[in-house]
Amino acid sequence: MPLVEVTYAPTVPEPHLRELGSVLPHLVSLAVECPEEPYDGDLQPGDVEIRFRPLSPLDRSGLAVVIEVKSKWTTSREANRQERVDALHAGIHAATGLAADFGVYLSLPTAAWSQGD
Repeated sequence: MPLVEVTYAPTVPEPHLRELGSVLPHLVSLAVECPEEPYDGDLQPGDVEIRFRPLSPLDRSGLAVVIEVKSKWTTSREANRQERVDALHAGIHAATGLAADFGVYLSLPTAAWSQGD
């Protein structure tokens, strides 16, 4: 289950953020799909958690939007993580039309997840 945090500048219009929120679950799921956690296209509650955070006046960022994706480490994800994040960046750009001043960070920590039924 990926956790996604989107940090955005005040100049990013809310409709763009809403569009981003609607396409991210599918695009992130494609980006982290692997044999250990296959993606069947049928997202359920809790499959992808997204949190939006405005930049603070104290933050320092040269990008309008930074998308941080955290998903559990697996051997297959590790093998091609750069290709995965590049494809995710391209998919986000194609789906939302966000300007080029956004970045995507993919983190694959050793982790575990538990969720009630």
